[in-house]
Amino acid sequence: MIADADALELAVTQLGNGTTVVDAGVQVPGSLAAGRLFAEVCLGGLGKVRFCELDLSWWLPGVTVSVSHPPVACMAAQYAGWAVKGKKFFAMGSGPARALYRGEPLFERLDYRDQADVAVLALEGRKLPPEEAAEKVAAKCQVSPDRLYLLIAPTASLVGSVQVAARVVETGLHKMLEVGFDIGTVRSGFGTCPLAPIARDDLRAIGRTNDAVLYGGRAWYTVRADDAQIEAVIEQLPSSASRDYGTPFYDLFQRYDGDFYKIDPLLFSPAEVAINNVTSGRTFRAGGVNAEMIQKALLE
Repeated sequence: MIADADALELAVTQLGNGTTVVDAGVQVPGSLAAGRLFAEVCLGGLGKVRFCELDLSWWLPGVTVSVSHPPVACMAAQYAGWAVKGKKFFAMGSGPARALYRGEPLFERLDYRDQADVAVLALEGRKLPPEEAAEKVAAKCQVSPDRLYLLIAPTASLVGSVQVAARVVETGLHKMLEVGFDIGTVRSGFGTCPLAPIARDDLRAIGRTNDAVLYGGRAWYTVRADDAQIEAVIEQLPSSASRDYGTPFYDLFQRYDGDFYKIDPLLFSPAEVAINNVTSGRTFRAGGVNAEMIQKALLE
């Protein structure tokens, strides 16, 4: 991304402490190609993101995501679990630097830790990170600030739309974790998701990008487990298992006074989930794409 910054419509700068900042949509337009690479950074190099066409009675651009080592790629890297704060700065952090810091409660449930002298963190936010924020991230990752790379893109941007759509496998895996399924049994993941049209502001973009996953996302997992373990959770895995299913995400956000934590956590998952158990050879499936909601949430 740094080497091809001009072609990718990115801006690369260095802070006073030596931290490299890759702007992928704050002061520059970014691009679809940059979004694909941004998403692969979030996956820590353990996933591939490609563009595709999706046919839902009308065609939509979309992404396909293939992931190896899903517990590491999705939970220890891609999951946006690190809230990075500074004076008048806030962004959610994803990427492999999270496995250096391990400061989130999630890591108490993950048997994984990275060791490296370089840290890479991908941020979802509207303002470029200040030196103060970079110092905090570097200290928590135990690396020198000049060995830290911070990538950032707003939700309402080309890169933002791509990198959120590319979380379709991650959202299903996180749901598995929440309902008590052993994600250590998951060997690979594959998913597709519509690419949300860019909204006029970040709040509406958060609504659209979430709706793309909740109503149009499909995820396929290959696992090695007992059939009974899968049967116990499969119906809970798609977004339709939630009491909040069926309402556009932006409207839900308004209903709950802007508090994400009031939204039913069972909502955050793909519309359709399939699990292929290589132990028995059986495939279990639940949920389905909701074309009507996709049109309402993304195209109207």
